[in-house]
Amino acid sequence: MRSWPAVPVSKIIRQPLPLRIYSTKARDLVTIPVKDRYQMYVCGITPYDATHLGHAATYLTFDLINRFWRASGFEVNYIQNITDIDDPLLERAARDGLDWRDLAHSQIELFRDDMKALRIVPPEHYEGAVDAIPDVVAAIKKLTDSGAVYKVDKDEYFEVHKDSQFGSESHLEIPEMLSLFAERGGDPNRLGKRHQLDSLLWLAERAGEPSWPSELGSGRPGWHIECAAIALKFAEQSGTTIIDIQGGGSDLIFPHHEMSASQVRVLTGKEFAFAYVHAGLIGLDGEKMSKSRGNLIFISKLISEGVDPMVIRWALLKRHYREDYMWLRSEIDIAKNELEALTLSVQKSSIPLTGDLVKEIYQSMANDLDSPRAIASINQWVKSEGSGGDVTELIDALDSLLGIVLPS
Repeated sequence: MRSWPAVPVSKIIRQPLPLRIYSTKARDLVTIPVKDRYQMYVCGITPYDATHLGHAATYLTFDLINRFWRASGFEVNYIQNITDIDDPLLERAARDGLDWRDLAHSQIELFRDDMKALRIVPPEHYEGAVDAIPDVVAAIKKLTDSGAVYKVDKDEYFEVHKDSQFGSESHLEIPEMLSLFAERGGDPNRLGKRHQLDSLLWLAERAGEPSWPSELGSGRPGWHIECAAIALKFAEQSGTTIIDIQGGGSDLIFPHHEMSASQVRVLTGKEFAFAYVHAGLIGLDGEKMSKSRGNLIFISKLISEGVDPMVIRWALLKRHYREDYMWLRSEIDIAKNELEALTLSVQKSSIPLTGDLVKEIYQSMANDLDSPRAIASINQWVKSEGSGGDVTELIDALDSLLGIVLPS
Protein backbone atom coordinates (compact mmCIF):
# COMPACT_ATOMS: atom_id res chain seq x y z
CA MET A 1 0.00 0.00 0.00
CA ARG A 2 1.21 3.52 -0.79
CA SER A 3 2.09 5.67 2.22
CA TRP A 4 2.81 9.39 1.74
CA PRO A 5 5.73 11.40 0.32
CA ALA A 6 9.15 11.02 1.93
CA VAL A 7 10.28 13.62 4.46
CA PRO A 8 14.06 14.11 4.41
CA VAL A 9 15.89 14.05 7.76
CA SER A 10 19.47 15.29 7.72
CA LYS A 11 22.22 13.76 9.82
CA ILE A 12 23.19 16.56 12.18
CA ILE A 13 24.69 14.69 15.15
CA ARG A 14 28.40 13.84 15.21
CA GLN A 15 28.45 12.02 18.57
CA PRO A 16 25.27 9.93 18.80
CA LEU A 17 23.63 9.12 22.11
CA PRO A 18 21.62 5.98 22.84
CA LEU A 19 17.87 6.44 23.20
CA ARG A 20 16.46 5.98 26.71
CA ILE A 21 12.75 5.24 26.49
CA TYR A 22 10.05 4.01 28.83
CA SER A 23 9.02 0.42 28.14
CA THR A 24 5.63 -0.71 29.38
CA LYS A 25 6.92 -4.26 29.79
CA ALA A 26 9.97 -3.22 31.83
CA ARG A 27 7.92 -0.64 33.75
CA ASP A 28 11.01 1.54 33.59
CA LEU A 29 13.29 3.40 31.24
CA VAL A 30 15.40 1.15 29.04
CA THR A 31 18.41 2.07 26.95
CA ILE A 32 18.35 0.97 23.33
CA PRO A 33 21.98 0.45 22.33
CA VAL A 34 23.53 2.44 19.52
CA LYS A 35 23.65 0.45 16.26
CA ASP A 36 23.59 1.06 12.52
CA ARG A 37 19.96 0.11 11.82
CA TYR A 38 16.87 0.11 14.01
CA GLN A 39 13.47 -1.49 13.55
CA MET A 40 10.15 -0.09 14.72
CA TYR A 41 6.59 -1.29 14.28
CA VAL A 42 3.74 1.12 15.01
CA CYS A 43 0.08 0.15 14.82
CA GLY A 44 -1.80 2.14 12.20
CA ILE A 45 -5.38 3.38 12.11
CA THR A 46 -8.63 1.62 11.41
CA PRO A 47 -9.80 3.98 8.67
CA TYR A 48 -13.14 5.38 9.73
CA ASP A 49 -12.34 8.46 11.86
CA ALA A 50 -9.09 9.93 10.57
CA THR A 51 -7.13 11.84 11.67
CA HIS A 52 -8.02 13.05 15.14
CA LEU A 53 -5.73 14.75 17.62
CA GLY A 54 -5.06 11.50 19.49
CA HIS A 55 -3.86 9.88 16.26
CA ALA A 56 -1.61 12.86 15.60
CA ALA A 57 -0.08 12.75 19.08
CA THR A 58 0.64 9.02 18.76
CA TYR A 59 2.28 9.21 15.34
CA LEU A 60 4.21 12.31 16.38
CA THR A 61 5.67 10.29 19.28
CA PHE A 62 7.13 7.66 16.99
CA ASP A 63 8.13 10.28 14.44
CA LEU A 64 10.35 11.78 17.15
CA ILE A 65 12.02 8.39 17.65
CA ASN A 66 12.44 7.96 13.91
CA ARG A 67 13.94 11.45 13.60
CA PHE A 68 16.23 10.96 16.61
CA TRP A 69 17.79 7.90 15.04
CA ARG A 70 17.97 9.33 11.53
CA ALA A 71 19.43 12.66 12.71
CA SER A 72 22.06 10.57 14.51
CA GLY A 73 23.04 9.01 11.18
CA PHE A 74 21.30 5.64 11.55
CA GLU A 75 18.88 3.76 9.31
CA VAL A 76 15.35 2.92 10.45
CA ASN A 77 13.19 0.08 9.19
CA TYR A 78 9.84 1.61 10.09
CA ILE A 79 6.81 -0.66 9.61
CA GLN A 80 3.17 0.34 9.97
CA ASN A 81 -0.08 -1.47 9.25
CA ILE A 82 -3.52 -0.16 8.43
CA THR A 83 -6.53 -2.19 9.58
CA ASP A 84 -8.59 -1.81 6.42
CA ILE A 85 -11.03 -4.58 7.37
CA ASP A 86 -12.47 -4.89 10.87
CA ASP A 87 -15.82 -4.75 12.65
CA PRO A 88 -15.68 -1.02 13.57
CA LEU A 89 -15.10 -0.11 9.92
CA LEU A 90 -18.02 -2.27 8.79
CA GLU A 91 -20.27 -0.87 11.51
CA ARG A 92 -19.46 2.74 10.60
CA ALA A 93 -20.01 2.07 6.89
CA ALA A 94 -23.39 0.47 7.64
CA ARG A 95 -24.40 3.35 9.91
CA ASP A 96 -23.56 5.94 7.25
CA GLY A 97 -24.91 3.95 4.29
CA LEU A 98 -21.50 3.64 2.62
CA ASP A 99 -19.61 0.85 0.95
CA TRP A 100 -16.93 -0.12 3.48
CA ARG A 101 -14.25 -0.01 0.77
CA ASP A 102 -15.15 3.56 -0.17
CA LEU A 103 -15.11 4.63 3.47
CA ALA A 104 -11.72 3.02 4.05
CA HIS A 105 -10.26 4.54 0.88
CA SER A 106 -11.44 8.07 1.72
CA GLN A 107 -10.17 7.88 5.28
CA ILE A 108 -6.79 6.46 4.25
CA GLU A 109 -6.37 9.34 1.80
CA LEU A 110 -7.28 11.82 4.52
CA PHE A 111 -4.80 10.19 6.90
CA ARG A 112 -2.05 10.42 4.27
CA ASP A 113 -2.78 14.11 3.72
CA ASP A 114 -2.71 14.82 7.45
CA MET A 115 0.56 12.94 7.98
CA LYS A 116 2.11 14.86 5.08
CA ALA A 117 0.92 18.17 6.51
CA LEU A 118 2.33 17.33 9.94
CA ARG A 119 5.64 16.26 8.36
CA ILE A 120 5.53 12.76 9.80
CA VAL A 121 8.29 10.63 8.25
CA PRO A 122 6.45 7.84 6.40
CA PRO A 123 6.98 4.15 7.14
CA GLU A 124 9.35 2.17 4.96
CA HIS A 125 6.69 -0.56 4.81
CA TYR A 126 2.98 0.31 4.91
CA GLU A 127 0.69 -2.70 4.66
CA GLY A 128 -3.08 -3.11 4.86
CA ALA A 129 -4.77 -6.07 6.52
CA VAL A 130 -6.42 -7.11 3.26
CA ASP A 131 -3.11 -7.22 1.38
CA ALA A 132 -1.58 -9.16 4.28
CA ILE A 133 -4.16 -11.99 4.25
CA PRO A 134 -1.73 -14.54 2.69
CA ASP A 135 0.80 -13.73 5.44
CA VAL A 136 -1.88 -13.94 8.13
CA VAL A 137 -2.99 -17.36 6.86
CA ALA A 138 0.62 -18.61 6.82
CA ALA A 139 1.11 -17.38 10.40
CA ILE A 140 -2.09 -19.08 11.57
CA LYS A 141 -1.01 -22.35 9.96
CA LYS A 142 2.34 -22.14 11.76
CA LEU A 143 0.58 -21.46 15.06
CA THR A 144 -1.68 -24.43 14.36
CA ASP A 145 1.35 -26.66 13.81
CA SER A 146 2.66 -25.55 17.22
CA GLY A 147 -0.57 -26.60 18.89
CA ALA A 148 -1.66 -23.07 19.80
CA VAL A 149 -4.83 -22.93 17.68
CA TYR A 150 -8.28 -24.47 18.04
CA LYS A 151 -11.67 -24.00 16.40
CA VAL A 152 -14.91 -22.67 17.76
CA ASP A 153 -17.44 -23.59 15.09
CA LYS A 154 -15.46 -22.56 11.97
CA ASP A 155 -13.53 -19.71 13.60
CA GLU A 156 -9.87 -20.09 14.56
CA TYR A 157 -8.67 -19.06 18.04
CA PHE A 158 -5.25 -18.52 19.60
CA GLU A 159 -4.80 -20.23 22.96
CA VAL A 160 -3.05 -17.49 24.91
CA HIS A 161 -1.66 -19.76 27.61
CA LYS A 162 0.48 -21.55 25.05
CA ASP A 163 2.71 -18.52 25.62
CA SER A 164 4.26 -18.82 29.06
CA GLN A 165 4.92 -15.06 29.12
CA PHE A 166 1.36 -14.01 28.36
CA GLY A 167 0.55 -10.97 30.50
CA SER A 168 4.17 -9.87 30.87
CA GLU A 169 3.71 -6.70 28.84
CA SER A 170 0.58 -5.26 30.45
CA HIS A 171 1.12 -6.66 33.98
CA LEU A 172 -2.66 -6.81 34.48
CA GLU A 173 -4.61 -9.18 36.66
CA ILE A 174 -7.12 -11.47 34.95
CA PRO A 175 -10.27 -9.52 36.02
CA GLU A 176 -8.90 -6.31 34.50
CA MET A 177 -7.81 -8.17 31.37
CA LEU A 178 -11.32 -9.57 30.96
CA SER A 179 -12.89 -6.14 31.36
CA LEU A 180 -10.60 -4.52 28.80
CA PHE A 181 -10.89 -7.47 26.44
CA ALA A 182 -14.68 -7.07 26.33
CA GLU A 183 -14.39 -3.29 25.96
CA ARG A 184 -11.81 -3.41 23.15
CA GLY A 185 -13.11 -5.87 20.61
CA GLY A 186 -12.71 -9.21 22.40
CA ASP A 187 -15.33 -11.88 23.05
CA PRO A 188 -14.64 -13.26 26.54
CA ASN A 189 -18.08 -14.81 26.92
CA ARG A 190 -18.22 -16.78 23.68
CA LEU A 191 -19.22 -20.37 24.32
CA GLY A 192 -16.75 -23.04 23.24
CA LYS A 193 -13.57 -21.13 24.02
CA ARG A 194 -10.98 -22.85 26.20
CA HIS A 195 -10.18 -19.61 28.02
CA GLN A 196 -12.10 -16.37 28.03
CA LEU A 197 -9.01 -14.42 26.89
CA ASP A 198 -8.25 -16.60 23.85
CA SER A 199 -8.25 -14.29 20.83
CA LEU A 200 -9.73 -14.63 17.37
CA LEU A 201 -7.28 -15.42 14.57
CA TRP A 202 -9.62 -16.07 11.64
CA LEU A 203 -13.31 -15.21 11.39
CA ALA A 204 -15.12 -17.62 9.09
CA GLU A 205 -17.38 -16.14 6.43
CA ARG A 206 -20.51 -14.39 7.73
CA ALA A 207 -23.54 -13.64 5.60
CA GLY A 208 -23.49 -10.08 4.30
CA GLU A 209 -19.88 -9.44 5.38
CA PRO A 210 -16.72 -9.34 3.26
CA SER A 211 -14.57 -12.46 3.18
CA TRP A 212 -11.63 -13.88 1.28
CA PRO A 213 -10.91 -17.45 0.18
CA SER A 214 -8.00 -19.16 1.91
CA GLU A 215 -6.64 -22.51 3.04
CA LEU A 216 -8.49 -21.87 6.30
CA GLY A 217 -11.77 -21.48 4.47
CA SER A 218 -13.43 -18.26 3.40
CA GLY A 219 -13.19 -15.52 6.01
CA ARG A 220 -11.10 -12.61 7.27
CA PRO A 221 -8.27 -12.03 9.74
CA GLY A 222 -8.52 -11.18 13.40
CA TRP A 223 -7.01 -7.94 14.63
CA HIS A 224 -3.97 -9.06 16.65
CA ILE A 225 -2.61 -11.63 14.20
CA GLU A 226 -2.72 -8.99 11.47
CA CYS A 227 -0.02 -6.95 13.22
CA ALA A 228 2.03 -10.01 14.16
CA ALA A 229 2.06 -11.23 10.55
CA ILE A 230 2.85 -7.83 9.02
CA ALA A 231 5.67 -7.16 11.48
CA LEU A 232 7.23 -10.55 10.80
CA LYS A 233 6.88 -10.07 7.05
CA PHE A 234 8.99 -6.90 6.98
CA ALA A 235 11.25 -7.15 10.03
CA GLU A 236 14.83 -8.30 9.59
CA GLN A 237 14.82 -11.07 12.18
CA SER A 238 18.49 -11.18 13.01
CA GLY A 239 18.69 -10.13 16.66
CA THR A 240 17.54 -11.51 19.99
CA THR A 241 14.30 -9.56 19.56
CA ILE A 242 12.33 -9.18 16.34
CA ILE A 243 12.21 -5.37 16.48
CA ASP A 244 13.52 -2.61 18.71
CA ILE A 245 10.21 -0.87 19.41
CA GLN A 246 6.57 -1.82 19.20
CA GLY A 247 4.49 1.31 19.52
CA GLY A 248 1.01 2.74 19.72
CA GLY A 249 -1.39 4.53 22.02
CA SER A 250 -1.72 3.35 25.61
CA ASP A 251 -5.21 2.01 24.84
CA LEU A 252 -3.46 -0.69 22.77
CA ILE A 253 -1.43 -2.12 25.66
CA PHE A 254 -4.17 -4.64 26.31
CA PRO A 255 -5.40 -6.60 24.56
CA HIS A 256 -3.86 -5.68 21.24
CA HIS A 257 -0.15 -5.41 21.99
CA GLU A 258 -0.22 -8.13 24.60
CA MET A 259 -1.87 -10.51 22.13
CA SER A 260 0.27 -9.70 19.10
CA ALA A 261 3.50 -9.97 21.13
CA SER A 262 2.32 -13.30 22.55
CA GLN A 263 1.59 -14.64 19.06
CA VAL A 264 5.02 -13.51 17.82
CA ARG A 265 6.72 -15.32 20.72
CA VAL A 266 4.92 -18.56 19.88
CA LEU A 267 5.66 -18.14 16.17
CA THR A 268 9.36 -17.35 16.54
CA GLY A 269 10.54 -18.26 20.02
CA LYS A 270 11.80 -14.68 20.34
CA GLU A 271 10.62 -11.60 22.21
CA PHE A 272 8.75 -9.31 19.83
CA ALA A 273 10.31 -6.01 20.90
CA PHE A 274 13.16 -4.69 23.00
CA ALA A 275 10.85 -1.90 24.20
CA TYR A 276 7.06 -1.59 24.21
CA VAL A 277 6.34 2.13 23.95
CA HIS A 278 2.95 3.77 24.42
CA ALA A 279 1.69 7.32 23.99
CA GLY A 280 -0.78 8.84 26.44
CA LEU A 281 -4.41 9.63 25.70
CA ILE A 282 -5.91 13.07 25.13
CA GLY A 283 -9.18 14.30 26.61
CA LEU A 284 -11.36 17.32 25.93
CA ASP A 285 -13.56 19.28 28.32
CA GLY A 286 -13.00 16.81 31.13
CA GLU A 287 -13.69 13.64 29.12
CA LYS A 288 -11.55 11.18 27.19
CA MET A 289 -11.47 12.12 23.50
CA SER A 290 -13.08 9.18 21.71
CA LYS A 291 -15.16 8.17 18.73
CA SER A 292 -18.03 6.99 20.92
CA ARG A 293 -18.29 10.34 22.73
CA GLY A 294 -18.22 12.30 19.47
CA ASN A 295 -15.73 14.82 20.87
CA LEU A 296 -12.87 14.27 18.45
CA ILE A 297 -10.80 17.17 17.15
CA PHE A 298 -9.75 16.44 13.58
CA ILE A 299 -6.46 17.61 12.11
CA SER A 300 -8.02 18.30 8.70
CA LYS A 301 -10.66 20.52 10.31
CA LEU A 302 -8.04 22.53 12.20
CA ILE A 303 -6.07 23.00 8.98
CA SER A 304 -9.21 23.97 7.04
CA GLU A 305 -9.85 26.62 9.71
CA GLY A 306 -6.45 28.12 8.94
CA VAL A 307 -4.30 26.56 11.66
CA ASP A 308 -0.73 26.02 10.47
CA PRO A 309 0.19 22.30 10.77
CA MET A 310 3.46 23.40 12.41
CA VAL A 311 1.44 25.11 15.14
CA ILE A 312 -0.44 21.85 15.75
CA ARG A 313 2.85 19.97 15.89
CA TRP A 314 4.40 22.53 18.27
CA ALA A 315 1.36 22.39 20.57
CA LEU A 316 1.62 18.59 20.79
CA LEU A 317 5.37 18.77 21.42
CA LYS A 318 4.72 20.85 24.53
CA ARG A 319 3.26 17.78 26.26
CA HIS A 320 5.28 14.72 27.20
CA TYR A 321 4.29 11.78 25.04
CA ARG A 322 3.45 9.48 27.99
CA GLU A 323 1.18 12.02 29.65
CA ASP A 324 -2.60 11.64 29.65
CA TYR A 325 -3.98 15.16 29.52
CA MET A 326 -6.95 17.35 28.72
CA TRP A 327 -6.61 19.35 25.54
CA LEU A 328 -7.29 23.04 26.03
CA ARG A 329 -8.54 25.10 23.13
CA SER A 330 -6.08 27.83 24.12
CA GLU A 331 -3.10 25.59 23.31
CA ILE A 332 -3.25 26.44 19.61
CA ASP A 333 -3.00 30.17 20.35
CA ILE A 334 -0.11 29.65 22.76
CA ALA A 335 1.78 27.52 20.24
CA LYS A 336 1.11 30.05 17.48
CA ASN A 337 2.54 32.89 19.57
CA GLU A 338 5.63 30.90 20.54
CA LEU A 339 6.34 29.88 16.94
CA GLU A 340 5.93 33.46 15.76
CA ALA A 341 8.40 34.65 18.40
CA LEU A 342 10.89 31.96 17.37
CA THR A 343 10.51 32.89 13.71
CA LEU A 344 11.22 36.56 14.46
CA SER A 345 14.27 35.57 16.51
CA VAL A 346 15.92 33.52 13.76
CA GLN A 347 15.28 36.29 11.22
CA LYS A 348 17.45 38.76 13.13
CA SER A 349 20.80 39.72 11.65
CA SER A 350 22.54 38.43 14.77
CA ILE A 351 21.25 35.73 17.12
CA PRO A 352 22.41 34.28 20.46
CA LEU A 353 24.74 31.29 20.47
CA THR A 354 23.00 28.13 19.26
CA GLY A 355 25.42 25.27 19.98
CA ASP A 356 24.27 24.63 23.54
CA LEU A 357 20.62 24.91 22.52
CA VAL A 358 21.00 22.28 19.79
CA LYS A 359 22.80 20.02 22.26
CA GLU A 360 19.97 20.53 24.77
CA ILE A 361 17.30 19.64 22.17
CA TYR A 362 19.16 16.45 21.25
CA GLN A 363 19.78 15.43 24.85
CA SER A 364 16.13 16.06 25.67
CA MET A 365 15.07 13.71 22.89
CA ALA A 366 17.57 11.09 24.06
CA ASN A 367 16.01 11.19 27.52
CA ASP A 368 12.60 9.58 26.96
CA LEU A 369 11.60 12.05 24.23
CA ASP A 370 11.43 14.99 26.62
CA SER A 371 9.97 17.38 24.06
CA PRO A 372 8.53 19.76 26.72
CA ARG A 373 12.09 20.32 27.98
CA ALA A 374 13.26 20.95 24.42
CA ILE A 375 10.46 23.46 23.75
CA ALA A 376 11.11 25.21 27.07
CA SER A 377 14.80 25.54 26.16
CA ILE A 378 13.90 27.02 22.78
CA ASN A 379 11.48 29.51 24.37
CA GLN A 380 14.16 30.53 26.85
CA TRP A 381 16.66 31.03 24.01
CA VAL A 382 14.15 33.27 22.22
CA LYS A 383 14.06 35.55 25.27
CA SER A 384 17.86 35.67 25.57
CA GLU A 385 20.25 38.19 24.08
CA GLY A 386 23.60 37.76 22.45
CA SER A 387 25.36 37.17 19.16
CA GLY A 388 27.47 34.60 17.37
CA GLY A 389 24.72 32.03 16.83
CA ASP A 390 24.48 29.88 13.71
CA VAL A 391 20.96 30.19 12.31
CA THR A 392 21.46 27.27 9.92
CA GLU A 393 22.54 25.00 12.77
CA LEU A 394 19.37 25.83 14.71
CA ILE A 395 17.01 25.55 11.75
CA ASP A 396 18.49 22.16 10.83
CA ALA A 397 18.03 20.92 14.42
CA LEU A 398 14.42 22.12 14.58
CA ASP A 399 13.71 20.34 11.30
CA SER A 400 15.61 17.08 11.83
CA LEU A 401 14.88 16.47 15.52
CA LEU A 402 11.48 18.11 16.06
CA GLY A 403 10.05 18.20 12.53
CA ILE A 404 9.45 21.94 12.76
CA VAL A 405 9.96 24.08 9.66
CA LEU A 406 9.71 27.82 10.18
CA PRO A 407 8.29 30.16 7.52
CA SER A 408 10.99 31.84 5.47
